[in-house]
Amino acid sequence: MNEEQKQQGTGTGGDFEEQLRELLTEDAYTVRPAPVPYPAIRRRGAIERRRRAAAAGAALVTLAALPAGAYALADGDAGGPAVASAPKASAPPRTSTTSPTPSAASAGPARPATEDQLLDGITFEEATDGLKKCLAYDRARTGGPSGFRADLGAAEEYRIILAMNSTGDSNAPGDGMYVVAVKEQPKQTRLICNVKNGEASGLNTSVGSDDVPGAGPVMADSNGGKLYQQSVIDRGNWKLPFRWGAIGTVEPSVARVTVSYGGATSRAALDHGWFVASGVLNQQVTAAPRIKGYDADGKLVYDSDEDRSYEKQLP
Repeated sequence: MNEEQKQQGTGTGGDFEEQLRELLTEDAYTVRPAPVPYPAIRRRGAIERRRRAAAAGAALVTLAALPAGAYALADGDAGGPAVASAPKASAPPRTSTTSPTPSAASAGPARPATEDQLLDGITFEEATDGLKKCLAYDRARTGGPSGFRADLGAAEEYRIILAMNSTGDSNAPGDGMYVVAVKEQPKQTRLICNVKNGEASGLNTSVGSDDVPGAGPVMADSNGGKLYQQSVIDRGNWKLPFRWGAIGTVEPSVARVTVSYGGATSRAALDHGWFVASGVLNQQVTAAPRIKGYDADGKLVYDSDEDRSYEKQLP
């Protein structure tokens, strides 16, 4: 190889090395991560701070607009705005003819439709206590539910429709208090509870509807007789004065029920599908209460004297 060729080779090699270094340098810049976008981050931070400030201002306006007694619940996120919660308004009184469903959180049964269904100075609290004692008495007596009989449930499932004094007789000595309560679910249940000296002493229950084919719009309770009569052992020799009660079911078409007993007539209270009447006897009687039902126009739609299934005379 002559000198000229050596010089050309050297020059060619030098150019190649220079180009290689340039390519490597460009690749290094290509794979190097881009610089952190600090200006963009600062802009997002400023926007977020302004958003939180606006939200906090809105929360303060909301709190200022709430009535006295409102309270705030802290947001779960740190730095988040407070959420205001106002006290709940009380619900309007019921006007429906359907049976109310007692709240699971309530401490006791529902009240009767009228205060006139709590008689002889018996308070609702006393009636509730009597109902609880009778349910406990039933569980202790039967040992709880079995394959033949379901548990009667808890007091808060019921509605008290009557509370009144009870008069002792030869079959069940000692005066006390009757409490009548009903519930619709899971099955219609009616119980007549007798409390004496602060203890349950007797319980009569009916589970399931008493409706029979061809029954009228008013039906007296099949076991309600214990509320308006004394023992057959004392026939002709009742203890007087005698507080009596009469209960039964009514259809929605019935607007008024009257019960006549011992020469006096009482207008019954209508309580979510039940009628409840009461009075005081000052004389011995032999005829059962006479029950009449009327529609909204005042037309007679039921008369127990025309009801073949109703026992019109006392035993």
